[in-house]
Amino acid sequence: MIQRDSTIREAELKDAEALARLRVKTDGETEYMDREEGEGCLYPKDFEDLILKDRKEMTNLCLVACDKEKVIGYCRCEGNNLKRLSHQVTFGIAILKEYWGCGLGRQMLERVISWSENQGIHKINLSVLASNDRAIRLYEKYGFKTEGCLKDDKKLSDGKYHDTILMARLSNK
Repeated sequence: MIQRDSTIREAELKDAEALARLRVKTDGETEYMDREEGEGCLYPKDFEDLILKDRKEMTNLCLVACDKEKVIGYCRCEGNNLKRLSHQVTFGIAILKEYWGCGLGRQMLERVISWSENQGIHKINLSVLASNDRAIRLYEKYGFKTEGCLKDDKKLSDGKYHDTILMARLSNK
């Protein structure tokens, strides 16, 4: 097994190019993502803008997972400036497939939960392909509950339609 020397930290402007490449690669490694490889490309400048926005907005957060200096995963929470929705964020995560099972998803999720509690965020939302049992188990372990199901939400390479589960975690406060 490859020795993992990973760290998780807040994204920096210097990560923009690596994030742009990583997003394309992770989209192509699994059908658990919303996009296929190359769709909805974000370029390094787009990631620079997101990183700057996330550092400015109190309800936004972008974390990167690094193996030494190589960016191998990221997660992002995005809040909403509308008053009626300002108590919640939407969470998403992507990790290079070769690093699945190394605990990076768990570590990033723990950081997001801690950050959201410190920010006074009441609700963390996410969506996950219904067949992604591993992710669903992780989210349930950290208090996420299923709030709904989008039937036939995604059409995958098998030509079949697949459901998406909507999950959320409410703060204890």
